Amino acid sequence: MKFNRIAGNESAPAIQKDVIARSRKLRRKRLLRQNLPLFIMFAPVLIYFLLFKYGPILGLVIAFKQYSLAGGVFGSPWVGMANFEMLFNTPQMLNIIRNTLMLSVLQVVVGFPLPILLAILLNEVRKSWFKKSVQTLVYLPHFFSWVVIAGIVIAMLSMESGIINVWVQKLTGDVYPFLYEPVAWVAVLLASGVWKTTGFSAIIYLAALSAINPSLYESASMDGANKFRQIWHVTLPGISGTIILMLILSMGQIMEVGFDQVFMLQNSVVAGVSEVISTYVYKIGLLGAQYSVTTALGFFESLVGLVLVLTANWIARRFNRGLW
Repeated sequence: MKFNRIAGNESAPAIQKDVIARSRKLRRKRLLRQNLPLFIMFAPVLIYFLLFKYGPILGLVIAFKQYSLAGGVFGSPWVGMANFEMLFNTPQMLNIIRNTLMLSVLQVVVGFPLPILLAILLNEVRKSWFKKSVQTLVYLPHFFSWVVIAGIVIAMLSMESGIINVWVQKLTGDVYPFLYEPVAWVAVLLASGVWKTTGFSAIIYLAALSAINPSLYESASMDGANKFRQIWHVTLPGISGTIILMLILSMGQIMEVGFDQVFMLQNSVVAGVSEVISTYVYKIGLLGAQYSVTTALGFFESLVGLVLVLTANWIARRFNRGLW
């Protein structure tokens, strides 16, 4: 009797564990059956990212090889950090990195607040026809390619026949080389970027504004808050999460000045401020066939972007606004 009682006490936990394991297995199967349509719909997205986003990362191995078309990725000899050493010993590299950082920071400083301001202003408009008209006008440039945008900008600022220089000549008696003066060229680059992207970027903030409870504005109004106070104490806190998210994402692109925009607007006269990493990679990597060196440069650019994103998220976490 004593033996049977001990045996029964020892088998009870094992039976209980077996029941729990079977229950978990059945629950996993049930969840799998319930979510099977979602997994099937997600599969193409997963395959796309694996093939076109994560797969190409393996190509970074070229940065540590002396790549040749005959040898291919796996047949080319290893050279270690030689490509990075050659890259950073290039005389113009410091100037290229400086230009990239300068233009990127200016684009963030100038271009980041404007979509927020535009969204807040549009949110305050009560005339629907006026609001829709403005939205259409500011969204439209986003759908133009940089070839079209650059063509319009060059046509307007041309020294020979540009309409802006026609007015400048009537006022001052002489034309101004907007595209051939470094400071003016940077201003033109920033203005064209703002014109193309501000309207479409404001859509995200308009969506965030629509989630704010209208009763908060009514309460603020009853407390005597004017429109500016309502924006400061209700609107901006309501979209602060979206603002921080977009700021962290923009930090990841701080070393990635848009190739199309810079390449279309640059010329040899302003090469001192217009040569950036993306255009240098195109000229040296594709036109000069130095694939290993340009891959090393792209690797460096990605590492800096990763560090900036992690730093921005770390700072945001200090204010309980981090993404992870």
